[in-house]
Amino acid sequence: MELYLVRYFVTIVDHGTVAKAAQVLYVSQPSLNQAVHTLENRLGTVLFDRVGGRCELTAAGRRFEIAARRILADVEQAKSAVAQVRELQAGGVDIAVAADFRIDPLVPVVTRFRERYPSLWVRVVDVAAPAGVTAALRAGEAEIGVAEMSDEQQKFTEIPVGTQELVLAAAPELLAGLTGPVPRERVRSLPLVIDHGDRTTKALLADMIGTDAKNVVVDCAHPPAIWALVNRGVGATVLPRGLAAQQLPGARVLTLDPPLRRRWGLVTRPSALSPAAAAFVAAAVDRPTATISKTER
Repeated sequence: MELYLVRYFVTIVDHGTVAKAAQVLYVSQPSLNQAVHTLENRLGTVLFDRVGGRCELTAAGRRFEIAARRILADVEQAKSAVAQVRELQAGGVDIAVAADFRIDPLVPVVTRFRERYPSLWVRVVDVAAPAGVTAALRAGEAEIGVAEMSDEQQKFTEIPVGTQELVLAAAPELLAGLTGPVPRERVRSLPLVIDHGDRTTKALLADMIGTDAKNVVVDCAHPPAIWALVNRGVGATVLPRGLAAQQLPGARVLTLDPPLRRRWGLVTRPSALSPAAAAFVAAAVDRPTATISKTER
């Protein structure tokens, strides 16, 4: 049933005659009469009794009036809800992120987003590895992913945001005698606690991992466990400088030579972003609007 027929019906009820309703609706009386006949035919019942030029509701008309007003109210409520989402007064965004980016840079980006849009929520979808970010996007579990930028050609859109410096961190006694910057090949003589099972991490640290990975003394995919093991002196690890400062306050942190950096950014599907997702992108790049150069990968 077309919504305009319901609106025409309620307008006639409110104004009592077809003539007055036609004036309010800016339609001709014949067109309005035809609309009433169409509605009655669709419902299979008579809605009005014409008495001296006035339109009086029949018993069926009175029952339909209740439903009609509810329909119009629901439509207005839905329009209001959509407007709130469009105007960033309601709604939110799902963000997929792997362990390496959960704190730095995710925390400052989410903080900035919430400061700008306090009515919007963020749901963080925790994935096991970098590949899980794109998997979450494919499955529709998240609208945006935080990940390392890649040159691989995939059917996603990349929005470069920043660069992370990765550093060597360990208990002070484990790095005794070393001064920074530490040559990467020198790290091969140190016991490492890393997620060697993750292909991205393995490739990133390739020149610091010894033959047959003999210096990887603990292969762990759980970051808090890695941090705890490093704090206890079990081995060294390589992680973003900001993360080392937050999670390993007692550790010694040394720069690598050559420096190890990785580009990070946001990953989305090529389709248009929701208003909340576009606002999150803007917050990530610290701009008032999401006017961003996107590179499809």
